Amino acid sequence: MSVKELIWLFKGVMGENAYQQYLDHHASTHSSEAPMTERQFWRDKTDRQDANPEGRCC
Repeated sequence: MSVKELIWLFKGVMGENAYQQYLDHHASTHSSEAPMTERQFWRDKTDRQDANPEGRCC
């Protein structure tokens, strides 16, 4: 496994690439609407996790 693949895997496990995944999904399904900014995305993600905490360990 290359270093680039390890970095990609680590970012996936840590959730760092969630915004890029959101952008990719948004572009393919909601192309007529503007996507959330990265700041808005992380705020929304945090708010949803706080509202539904059973999916987290802590």
